[in-house]
Amino acid sequence: MHDLRKQALLESKKTTSRKARSRQPTPASSKRTTPVSSRAASKVRGGSSRGDSDEENDAELSDETSFSVGSIDELLNGDASEPMSEGALADRIEEIFSRKGSTIPGREKCYKTYIHYLVTRYSGDGIDGKEEELVAAFLKSIREEDSEKETMLAAKAIAITLTTSPSEDTFEIASNILKRAITDSDSVTVMTATIHALAICTFYGGASDEATLEIMDFLLEIVTSDGNSISAPDESDPVVAALEEWGFLCTLVDDMSSQSEESIEAFIEQLNSAYASVQIAAGENIALLYEKSFKPLDAGEDSEDYRDEDIVSDPLETPGIRPLIRLYPAYRRTDQLLHALTTRTRTSVSVHSVSKADRKALKTSLSDVAQSIEYPHFGPRYSTAIDDNTEMYYGSRMKVKIHDQGVMTIDKWWKLFRLEALKRVLQGGFVTHYEDNPTIFETLPILVSAPDAYKKRMQRPRKVSRAMSG
Repeated sequence: MHDLRKQALLESKKTTSRKARSRQPTPASSKRTTPVSSRAASKVRGGSSRGDSDEENDAELSDETSFSVGSIDELLNGDASEPMSEGALADRIEEIFSRKGSTIPGREKCYKTYIHYLVTRYSGDGIDGKEEELVAAFLKSIREEDSEKETMLAAKAIAITLTTSPSEDTFEIASNILKRAITDSDSVTVMTATIHALAICTFYGGASDEATLEIMDFLLEIVTSDGNSISAPDESDPVVAALEEWGFLCTLVDDMSSQSEESIEAFIEQLNSAYASVQIAAGENIALLYEKSFKPLDAGEDSEDYRDEDIVSDPLETPGIRPLIRLYPAYRRTDQLLHALTTRTRTSVSVHSVSKADRKALKTSLSDVAQSIEYPHFGPRYSTAIDDNTEMYYGSRMKVKIHDQGVMTIDKWWKLFRLEALKRVLQGGFVTHYEDNPTIFETLPILVSAPDAYKKRMQRPRKVSRAMSG
Protein backbone atom coordinates (compact mmCIF):
# COMPACT_ATOMS: atom_id res chain seq x y z
CA MET A 1 0.00 0.00 0.00
CA HIS A 2 1.40 3.37 -0.96
CA ASP A 3 1.68 6.13 1.60
CA LEU A 4 -0.65 8.84 0.44
CA ARG A 5 0.28 12.15 0.87
CA LYS A 6 -0.91 23.36 -7.58
CA GLN A 7 -2.31 27.45 -6.97
CA ALA A 8 -2.86 25.91 -10.42
CA LEU A 9 -2.29 28.90 -12.63
CA LEU A 10 -3.61 27.71 -15.96
CA GLU A 11 -4.28 29.61 -19.12
CA SER A 12 -8.05 29.96 -19.36
CA LYS A 13 -8.99 29.70 -22.99
CA LYS A 14 -11.59 27.91 -25.02
CA THR A 15 -10.18 25.31 -27.34
CA THR A 16 -11.55 23.86 -30.54
CA SER A 17 -10.76 20.66 -32.30
CA ARG A 18 -7.80 20.49 -34.60
CA LYS A 19 -10.16 19.66 -37.46
CA ALA A 20 -12.17 22.82 -36.76
CA ARG A 21 -9.05 24.95 -36.49
CA SER A 22 -7.78 23.61 -39.81
CA ARG A 23 -10.90 25.04 -41.47
CA GLN A 24 -10.44 28.47 -39.91
CA PRO A 25 -8.63 31.18 -41.89
CA THR A 26 -5.14 31.99 -40.62
CA PRO A 27 -5.22 35.40 -38.90
CA ALA A 28 -2.91 38.21 -39.97
CA SER A 29 0.13 38.07 -38.51
CA SER A 30 8.78 45.68 4.68
CA LYS A 31 8.25 47.02 8.41
CA ARG A 32 10.56 44.40 9.87
CA THR A 33 12.35 41.49 8.32
CA THR A 34 13.26 38.20 9.89
CA PRO A 35 16.22 38.15 12.23
CA VAL A 36 17.80 34.75 11.75
CA SER A 37 20.59 33.34 13.81
CA SER A 38 22.10 31.15 11.14
CA ARG A 39 23.96 32.40 8.09
CA ALA A 40 21.93 30.11 5.83
CA ALA A 41 18.63 31.50 7.07
CA SER A 42 19.74 35.07 6.45
CA LYS A 43 19.86 34.46 2.69
CA VAL A 44 16.56 32.61 2.33
CA ARG A 45 14.94 33.75 -0.87
CA GLY A 46 11.32 34.57 -1.51
CA GLY A 47 10.28 35.39 2.07
CA SER A 48 7.44 37.89 2.19
CA SER A 49 8.26 41.06 4.07
CA ARG A 50 6.11 42.98 6.50
CA GLY A 51 6.09 45.68 3.87
CA ASP A 52 3.29 43.85 2.07
CA SER A 53 0.06 45.81 1.93
CA ASP A 54 -2.76 45.00 4.33
CA GLU A 55 -4.85 43.89 1.38
CA GLU A 56 -2.19 41.41 0.30
CA ASN A 57 -1.78 40.08 3.84
CA ASP A 58 -5.52 39.55 4.20
CA ALA A 59 -5.57 37.65 0.92
CA GLU A 60 -2.99 35.23 2.27
CA LEU A 61 -5.51 33.98 4.81
CA SER A 62 -7.90 32.71 2.17
CA ASP A 63 -7.93 30.10 -0.52
CA GLU A 64 -6.01 31.93 -3.25
CA THR A 65 -5.94 29.04 -5.67
CA SER A 66 -7.47 29.53 -9.10
CA PHE A 67 -8.62 26.75 -11.37
CA SER A 68 -10.03 26.92 -14.89
CA VAL A 69 -9.27 24.03 -17.25
CA GLY A 70 -12.64 23.94 -18.97
CA SER A 71 -14.17 24.64 -15.63
CA ILE A 72 -17.27 22.85 -14.39
CA ASP A 73 -18.61 26.22 -13.32
CA GLU A 74 -18.44 27.45 -16.93
CA LEU A 75 -20.42 24.46 -18.11
CA LEU A 76 -23.01 24.69 -15.37
CA ASN A 77 -23.54 28.39 -15.85
CA GLY A 78 -24.14 28.03 -19.57
CA ASP A 79 -27.76 27.00 -19.18
CA ALA A 80 -30.23 27.17 -16.34
CA SER A 81 -29.78 24.04 -14.27
CA GLU A 82 -32.95 22.27 -13.20
CA PRO A 83 -34.06 22.76 -9.59
CA MET A 84 -32.33 20.43 -7.15
CA SER A 85 -35.35 18.55 -5.84
CA GLU A 86 -34.96 15.66 -3.42
CA GLY A 87 -35.34 13.04 -6.12
CA ALA A 88 -33.30 14.89 -8.77
CA LEU A 89 -30.23 12.68 -8.42
CA ALA A 90 -32.16 9.42 -8.65
CA ASP A 91 -34.01 10.73 -11.70
CA ARG A 92 -30.77 11.72 -13.42
CA ILE A 93 -29.16 8.38 -12.67
CA GLU A 94 -32.13 6.59 -14.19
CA GLU A 95 -31.88 8.85 -17.25
CA ILE A 96 -28.15 8.11 -17.56
CA PHE A 97 -28.80 4.38 -17.48
CA SER A 98 -31.68 4.62 -20.00
CA ARG A 99 -29.57 5.82 -22.91
CA LYS A 100 -31.81 4.33 -25.61
CA GLY A 101 -33.65 7.08 -27.49
CA SER A 102 -31.66 9.87 -25.84
CA THR A 103 -30.28 12.81 -27.81
CA ILE A 104 -26.94 14.58 -27.59
CA PRO A 105 -28.47 17.78 -26.10
CA GLY A 106 -30.47 15.63 -23.71
CA ARG A 107 -27.38 13.76 -22.47
CA GLU A 108 -25.44 17.01 -22.15
CA LYS A 109 -28.18 18.48 -19.97
CA CYS A 110 -28.47 15.29 -17.93
CA TYR A 111 -24.71 15.03 -17.32
CA LYS A 112 -24.55 18.72 -16.43
CA THR A 113 -27.29 18.36 -13.83
CA TYR A 114 -25.70 15.20 -12.42
CA ILE A 115 -22.30 16.93 -12.06
CA HIS A 116 -23.88 20.00 -10.51
CA TYR A 117 -25.73 17.88 -7.96
CA LEU A 118 -22.64 15.91 -6.90
CA VAL A 119 -20.39 18.98 -6.83
CA THR A 120 -22.68 21.09 -4.67
CA ARG A 121 -23.47 18.41 -2.07
CA TYR A 122 -22.00 15.16 -0.85
CA SER A 123 -24.16 12.39 -2.30
CA GLY A 124 -22.27 9.20 -1.48
CA ASP A 125 -25.40 7.37 -0.40
CA GLY A 126 -27.14 8.29 -3.66
CA ILE A 127 -24.58 6.61 -5.91
CA ASP A 128 -23.25 3.87 -3.63
CA GLY A 129 -23.26 0.57 -5.51
CA LYS A 130 -23.93 2.27 -8.85
CA GLU A 131 -20.41 3.57 -9.51
CA GLU A 132 -19.35 1.01 -12.09
CA GLU A 133 -22.60 1.23 -14.06
CA LEU A 134 -22.44 5.03 -14.05
CA VAL A 135 -18.83 5.05 -15.20
CA ALA A 136 -19.68 2.55 -17.95
CA ALA A 137 -22.41 4.88 -19.24
CA PHE A 138 -20.06 7.87 -19.25
CA LEU A 139 -17.37 5.83 -20.98
CA LYS A 140 -19.81 5.10 -23.80
CA SER A 141 -20.13 8.85 -24.42
CA ILE A 142 -16.35 9.23 -24.35
CA ARG A 143 -15.82 6.31 -26.73
CA GLU A 144 -18.40 7.57 -29.24
CA GLU A 145 -17.51 11.30 -28.86
CA ASP A 146 -20.73 12.49 -30.48
CA SER A 147 -20.04 16.04 -29.33
CA GLU A 148 -17.14 17.77 -27.67
CA LYS A 149 -19.33 19.07 -24.85
CA GLU A 150 -20.92 15.70 -24.08
CA THR A 151 -17.53 13.98 -24.06
CA MET A 152 -15.98 16.55 -21.73
CA LEU A 153 -18.99 16.41 -19.40
CA ALA A 154 -18.76 12.60 -19.37
CA ALA A 155 -15.08 12.81 -18.36
CA LYS A 156 -15.92 15.26 -15.58
CA ALA A 157 -18.83 13.05 -14.49
CA ILE A 158 -16.44 10.11 -14.07
CA ALA A 159 -14.15 12.26 -11.92
CA ILE A 160 -16.89 13.53 -9.61
CA THR A 161 -18.42 10.05 -9.35
CA LEU A 162 -15.18 8.47 -8.13
CA THR A 163 -14.30 11.43 -5.92
CA THR A 164 -17.68 11.01 -4.25
CA SER A 165 -17.58 7.21 -4.04
CA PRO A 166 -14.32 5.37 -4.91
CA SER A 167 -14.59 2.02 -6.68
CA GLU A 168 -11.81 -0.55 -6.59
CA ASP A 169 -12.76 -2.05 -9.97
CA THR A 170 -13.21 1.07 -12.11
CA PHE A 171 -9.64 1.58 -13.27
CA GLU A 172 -9.58 -1.75 -15.08
CA ILE A 173 -12.68 -0.96 -17.14
CA ALA A 174 -11.98 2.73 -17.75
CA SER A 175 -8.23 3.28 -18.20
CA ASN A 176 -7.83 2.00 -21.76
CA ILE A 177 -10.86 3.91 -23.04
CA LEU A 178 -9.65 7.12 -21.41
CA LYS A 179 -6.12 6.66 -22.79
CA ARG A 180 -7.55 6.04 -26.25
CA ALA A 181 -9.58 9.26 -26.02
CA ILE A 182 -6.45 11.16 -25.01
CA THR A 183 -4.43 9.86 -27.95
CA ASP A 184 -7.14 9.72 -30.64
CA SER A 185 -9.44 12.69 -30.02
CA ASP A 186 -9.28 15.67 -32.38
CA SER A 187 -10.34 17.99 -29.55
CA VAL A 188 -7.76 19.52 -27.24
CA THR A 189 -10.55 20.15 -24.74
CA VAL A 190 -11.46 16.46 -24.70
CA MET A 191 -7.80 15.45 -24.38
CA THR A 192 -7.37 17.73 -21.38
CA ALA A 193 -10.57 16.61 -19.64
CA THR A 194 -9.80 12.92 -20.13
CA ILE A 195 -6.24 13.35 -18.80
CA HIS A 196 -7.73 14.71 -15.60
CA ALA A 197 -10.33 11.93 -15.51
CA LEU A 198 -7.66 9.26 -16.05
CA ALA A 199 -5.70 10.50 -13.04
CA ILE A 200 -8.78 10.51 -10.79
CA CYS A 201 -9.65 7.05 -12.06
CA THR A 202 -6.12 5.88 -11.22
CA PHE A 203 -6.22 7.44 -7.77
CA TYR A 204 -9.73 6.35 -6.72
CA GLY A 205 -10.48 3.49 -9.12
CA GLY A 206 -8.37 0.67 -7.71
CA ALA A 207 -5.21 0.93 -9.82
CA SER A 208 -2.32 -1.19 -8.59
CA ASP A 209 1.04 0.31 -7.71
CA GLU A 210 2.47 -0.91 -11.02
CA ALA A 211 -0.47 0.47 -12.99
CA THR A 212 -0.08 3.85 -11.28
CA LEU A 213 3.56 4.06 -12.37
CA GLU A 214 2.55 3.08 -15.91
CA ILE A 215 0.03 5.92 -16.06
CA MET A 216 2.69 8.31 -14.76
CA ASP A 217 5.00 7.13 -17.57
CA PHE A 218 2.20 7.75 -20.08
CA LEU A 219 1.71 11.29 -18.75
CA LEU A 220 5.45 11.95 -18.70
CA GLU A 221 5.67 10.96 -22.37
CA ILE A 222 3.08 13.64 -23.19
CA VAL A 223 5.24 16.15 -21.34
CA THR A 224 8.61 15.17 -22.81
CA SER A 225 7.19 15.11 -26.35
CA ASP A 226 5.55 18.54 -25.90
CA GLY A 227 2.22 16.96 -26.75
CA ASN A 228 3.45 15.22 -29.91
CA SER A 229 2.83 11.75 -28.46
CA ILE A 230 -0.91 12.51 -28.55
CA SER A 231 -0.78 14.52 -31.79
CA ALA A 232 -1.18 17.84 -29.97
CA PRO A 233 2.04 19.73 -30.75
CA ASP A 234 2.26 23.27 -29.42
CA GLU A 235 -0.86 22.80 -27.30
CA SER A 236 -0.20 23.85 -23.71
CA ASP A 237 -3.41 22.61 -22.06
CA PRO A 238 -2.80 18.85 -22.42
CA VAL A 239 0.84 19.27 -21.39
CA VAL A 240 -0.14 21.25 -18.29
CA ALA A 241 -2.79 18.65 -17.45
CA ALA A 242 -0.23 15.84 -17.81
CA LEU A 243 2.23 17.71 -15.56
CA GLU A 244 -0.40 18.38 -12.92
CA GLU A 245 -1.73 14.85 -12.83
CA TRP A 246 1.75 13.32 -12.88
CA GLY A 247 2.43 15.24 -9.69
CA PHE A 248 -0.92 14.26 -8.19
CA LEU A 249 -0.22 10.56 -8.78
CA CYS A 250 3.36 10.98 -7.58
CA THR A 251 1.96 11.73 -4.12
CA LEU A 252 0.87 8.08 -4.03
CA VAL A 253 4.38 6.72 -4.51
CA ASP A 254 6.55 6.06 -1.47
CA ASP A 255 9.94 5.83 -3.12
CA MET A 256 10.80 7.87 -6.21
CA SER A 257 14.55 7.29 -5.97
CA SER A 258 14.78 5.36 -9.25
CA GLN A 259 12.63 7.85 -11.21
CA SER A 260 13.63 11.17 -9.63
CA GLU A 261 16.70 12.05 -11.73
CA GLU A 262 15.13 11.31 -15.11
CA SER A 263 11.86 13.01 -14.19
CA ILE A 264 13.56 16.19 -13.00
CA GLU A 265 15.57 16.29 -16.24
CA ALA A 266 12.29 16.20 -18.15
CA PHE A 267 10.78 18.97 -16.05
CA ILE A 268 13.86 21.17 -16.39
CA GLU A 269 13.36 21.01 -20.17
CA GLN A 270 9.85 22.37 -19.66
CA LEU A 271 11.22 25.40 -17.82
CA ASN A 272 12.10 26.64 -21.34
CA SER A 273 8.48 26.45 -22.49
CA ALA A 274 6.89 29.51 -24.04
CA TYR A 275 3.91 29.03 -21.71
CA ALA A 276 4.05 30.27 -18.11
CA SER A 277 1.53 27.60 -17.08
CA VAL A 278 3.83 24.83 -18.32
CA GLN A 279 6.85 26.31 -16.52
CA ILE A 280 4.90 26.63 -13.27
CA ALA A 281 3.59 23.07 -13.40
CA ALA A 282 7.04 21.69 -14.23
CA GLY A 283 8.69 23.66 -11.44
CA GLU A 284 6.20 22.46 -8.86
CA ASN A 285 6.82 18.84 -9.86
CA ILE A 286 10.53 19.43 -9.27
CA ALA A 287 9.78 20.80 -5.79
CA LEU A 288 7.60 17.76 -5.03
CA LEU A 289 10.37 15.35 -6.04
CA TYR A 290 12.88 17.13 -3.81
CA GLU A 291 10.39 17.06 -0.93
CA LYS A 292 9.88 13.32 -1.37
CA SER A 293 13.63 12.71 -1.09
CA PHE A 294 13.58 13.77 2.58
CA LYS A 295 11.87 12.49 5.70
CA PRO A 296 11.62 14.01 9.19
CA LEU A 297 13.85 12.56 11.87
CA ASP A 298 11.39 10.54 13.92
CA ALA A 299 10.96 11.20 17.63
CA GLY A 300 13.35 8.97 19.52
CA GLU A 301 15.42 8.31 16.41
CA ASP A 302 19.15 8.89 16.79
CA SER A 303 20.67 11.30 14.27
CA GLU A 304 23.98 9.49 14.71
CA ASP A 305 22.55 6.71 12.57
CA TYR A 306 22.87 9.03 9.55
CA ARG A 307 25.74 10.81 7.88
CA ASP A 308 26.13 14.45 8.86
CA GLU A 309 25.76 15.57 5.23
CA ASP A 310 22.34 13.86 5.06
CA ILE A 311 20.94 15.72 8.08
CA VAL A 312 19.30 19.06 7.30
CA SER A 313 18.21 21.29 10.16
CA ASP A 314 15.61 24.05 9.97
CA PRO A 315 17.63 27.19 9.10
CA LEU A 316 15.25 29.30 11.19
CA GLU A 317 15.66 27.00 14.20
CA THR A 318 11.89 26.97 14.74
CA PRO A 319 10.96 25.28 18.02
CA GLY A 320 9.45 21.83 17.51
CA ILE A 321 10.62 21.46 13.91
CA ARG A 322 12.71 18.32 13.60
CA PRO A 323 15.68 17.88 11.27
CA LEU A 324 15.14 16.25 7.88
CA ILE A 325 17.02 13.20 6.65
CA ARG A 326 18.01 13.02 2.98
CA LEU A 327 17.00 9.55 1.80
CA TYR A 328 18.57 9.84 -1.64
CA PRO A 329 19.76 12.62 -3.97
CA ALA A 330 16.72 13.88 -5.86
CA TYR A 331 18.98 15.33 -8.57
CA ARG A 332 22.76 15.28 -8.82
CA ARG A 333 23.16 18.76 -10.34
CA THR A 334 21.22 20.84 -7.86
CA ASP A 335 23.46 23.90 -8.33
CA GLN A 336 22.72 23.92 -12.06
CA LEU A 337 19.01 23.50 -11.35
CA LEU A 338 18.97 26.45 -8.93
CA HIS A 339 20.78 28.53 -11.54
CA ALA A 340 18.18 27.57 -14.17
CA LEU A 341 15.31 28.48 -11.83
CA THR A 342 16.90 31.82 -10.94
CA THR A 343 17.48 32.58 -14.61
CA ARG A 344 13.89 31.78 -15.52
CA THR A 345 12.60 33.93 -12.65
CA ARG A 346 14.64 36.91 -13.84
CA THR A 347 13.94 36.58 -17.55
CA SER A 348 10.20 36.09 -17.05
CA VAL A 349 9.97 39.60 -15.59
CA SER A 350 11.20 41.16 -18.85
CA VAL A 351 9.32 38.98 -21.34
CA HIS A 352 6.69 41.25 -22.89
CA SER A 353 4.80 38.43 -24.61
CA VAL A 354 3.77 37.09 -21.19
CA SER A 355 1.00 38.91 -19.34
CA LYS A 356 1.80 40.83 -16.18
CA ALA A 357 -0.29 38.38 -14.11
CA ASP A 358 1.52 35.38 -15.61
CA ARG A 359 4.92 36.97 -15.02
CA LYS A 360 4.04 37.59 -11.38
CA ALA A 361 2.68 34.04 -10.93
CA LEU A 362 5.74 32.53 -12.61
CA LYS A 363 8.17 34.56 -10.51
CA THR A 364 6.36 33.63 -7.28
CA SER A 365 6.11 29.95 -8.13
CA LEU A 366 9.68 29.43 -9.31
CA SER A 367 11.01 31.41 -6.34
CA ASP A 368 9.08 29.07 -4.04
CA VAL A 369 10.49 26.05 -5.87
CA ALA A 370 14.06 27.31 -5.61
CA GLN A 371 13.60 28.10 -1.92
CA SER A 372 12.26 24.61 -1.20
CA ILE A 373 15.17 23.01 -3.02
CA GLU A 374 17.73 25.03 -1.06
CA TYR A 375 15.85 24.81 2.25
CA PRO A 376 13.80 21.56 2.32
CA HIS A 377 11.86 22.59 5.44
CA PHE A 378 10.15 25.36 3.46
CA GLY A 379 7.05 24.46 1.44
CA PRO A 380 4.99 26.54 -1.01
CA ARG A 381 4.55 30.25 -0.20
CA TYR A 382 6.81 30.00 2.84
CA SER A 383 7.47 33.39 4.40
CA THR A 384 10.41 34.15 6.66
CA ALA A 385 8.88 37.41 7.85
CA ILE A 386 7.82 37.81 11.48
CA ASP A 387 4.21 38.24 12.56
CA ASP A 388 4.10 41.35 14.76
CA ASN A 389 1.26 39.85 16.81
CA THR A 390 2.88 36.53 17.66
CA GLU A 391 6.57 37.36 17.23
CA MET A 392 6.84 34.13 15.23
CA TYR A 393 7.70 33.45 11.61
CA TYR A 394 4.72 33.49 9.27
CA GLY A 395 5.67 30.15 7.73
CA SER A 396 3.39 29.01 4.93
CA ARG A 397 1.15 31.81 3.69
CA MET A 398 -1.02 29.49 1.60
CA LYS A 399 -4.20 28.83 3.55
CA VAL A 400 -7.74 27.67 2.84
CA LYS A 401 -10.69 28.80 4.92
CA ILE A 402 -13.07 25.99 5.90
CA HIS A 403 -16.20 28.02 6.59
CA ASP A 404 -16.25 28.91 10.29
CA GLN A 405 -14.29 25.84 11.37
CA GLY A 406 -10.84 27.28 10.89
CA VAL A 407 -8.01 27.47 8.38
CA MET A 408 -6.19 24.71 6.52
CA THR A 409 -2.49 25.42 6.00
CA ILE A 410 -0.91 24.12 2.80
CA ASP A 411 2.68 23.89 4.00
CA LYS A 412 3.87 20.93 1.95
CA TRP A 413 4.03 20.41 -1.81
CA TRP A 414 2.17 17.09 -1.59
CA LYS A 415 -0.70 18.90 0.11
CA LEU A 416 -0.78 21.49 -2.67
CA PHE A 417 -0.94 18.80 -5.38
CA ARG A 418 -3.78 17.02 -3.55
CA LEU A 419 -5.67 20.27 -3.00
CA GLU A 420 -5.38 21.33 -6.63
CA ALA A 421 -6.47 17.95 -7.98
CA LEU A 422 -9.54 17.96 -5.75
CA LYS A 423 -10.47 21.53 -6.63
CA ARG A 424 -10.23 20.78 -10.33
CA VAL A 425 -13.00 18.26 -9.76
CA LEU A 426 -15.03 19.89 -7.01
CA GLN A 427 -14.58 23.57 -7.94
CA GLY A 428 -16.71 25.69 -5.57
CA GLY A 429 -17.97 22.57 -3.80
CA PHE A 430 -14.56 21.75 -2.31
CA VAL A 431 -15.28 23.05 1.19
CA THR A 432 -18.64 21.28 1.34
CA HIS A 433 -17.00 18.00 0.35
CA TYR A 434 -14.10 18.53 2.73
CA GLU A 435 -16.60 18.81 5.57
CA ASP A 436 -18.94 15.99 4.53
CA ASN A 437 -17.12 13.60 2.18
CA PRO A 438 -14.81 11.18 4.07
CA THR A 439 -12.89 10.38 0.88
CA ILE A 440 -11.80 14.00 0.52
CA PHE A 441 -10.64 14.25 4.11
CA GLU A 442 -8.71 10.99 3.74
CA THR A 443 -7.02 12.38 0.64
CA LEU A 444 -6.05 15.62 2.37
CA PRO A 445 -6.04 14.88 6.12
CA ILE A 446 -5.19 18.32 7.44
CA LEU A 447 -6.76 19.23 10.75
CA VAL A 448 -8.36 22.61 11.11
CA SER A 449 -9.24 24.41 14.32
CA ALA A 450 -12.42 22.54 15.25
CA PRO A 451 -11.73 19.12 16.78
CA ASP A 452 -15.45 18.40 17.14
CA ALA A 453 -15.89 18.62 13.38
CA TYR A 454 -12.97 16.26 12.93
CA LYS A 455 -14.40 13.73 15.39
CA LYS A 456 -17.81 13.90 13.73
CA ARG A 457 -16.24 13.33 10.31
CA MET A 458 -14.21 10.33 11.42
CA GLN A 459 -17.24 8.70 13.09
CA ARG A 460 -19.16 8.75 9.80
CA PRO A 461 -19.33 5.35 8.01
CA ARG A 462 -16.91 5.37 5.10
CA LYS A 463 -15.40 3.18 2.44
CA VAL A 464 -11.82 2.06 2.76
CA SER A 465 -9.97 3.41 -0.26
CA ARG A 466 -6.41 3.82 -1.39
CA ALA A 467 -6.71 7.51 -0.61
CA MET A 468 -5.73 6.91 3.01
CA SER A 469 -2.75 8.82 4.29
CA GLY A 470 -0.34 7.46 6.81
